[in-house]
Amino acid sequence: MLQALAAGRSLTENPGETESCGTCSGFSLRFLLELLDLVYWKRVRKTGIVFTGLVVALASMFQLSAITVLSHLCLGVLCVTFSLRLYYKLLELLRWNPGEHPFQSYLDYDGTLTDKETVVLVEEVVLLVAFAVTEIKRLVFIESIVDSIKFAALLYLLTYVGVMTTGLTLVITVVIILFSLPILYKKQQVRIRRVMRALKAFTKKIKSLLSSLYESVRPPPTSEPPPKPAIAALAVPVTKQKAKSK
Repeated sequence: MLQALAAGRSLTENPGETESCGTCSGFSLRFLLELLDLVYWKRVRKTGIVFTGLVVALASMFQLSAITVLSHLCLGVLCVTFSLRLYYKLLELLRWNPGEHPFQSYLDYDGTLTDKETVVLVEEVVLLVAFAVTEIKRLVFIESIVDSIKFAALLYLLTYVGVMTTGLTLVITVVIILFSLPILYKKQQVRIRRVMRALKAFTKKIKSLLSSLYESVRPPPTSEPPPKPAIAALAVPVTKQKAKSK
């Protein structure tokens, strides 16, 4: 995850690299850049509003339903926008405002998708769904014993996580980590890389140990007897015919 955040940071700091990214569509690339700007706190005010709103809305769902929280959020936003619109309208009537709309920039923003972007987005969603189904099928029907054991261990750990906490708590934790981890990585980049190298070396040792144990436990492959050469089989009747002729 840290490597992905580092790659995203280099993508935002070097906009020229985005032109050479042929695997992402225009819509997904714009969404990725907007998300990285929020996560890396490029615009502190905007990120603060989004982060606070997400945490407050998710924390409110402990006591209220999702429909109630969403309705109250929309009513709050509508109260703010309606008040500003009336204020600007009053200034326009008093000749103190040339008649500018306070949210004209948002109204002028074109968020529609072209036909090509829609097709690419649908293809990406279909590919993700197909990849998820293929992976689940591969893990459930034991194509690879090691991968299925890892999947079973993960499911077993999730049962303990489900007992100790709820899904909403996990979502709030993920949101806090998502907005805090990039700043932490940016400030403690050297130490985190040192720890990641140590963890990679440790996991490599564990993998080599498990692979050696698996090779020692696995039964040796059965050796098939080598086939007899056809030339030797043909040579026997030839020698018999020579002996008869003599």
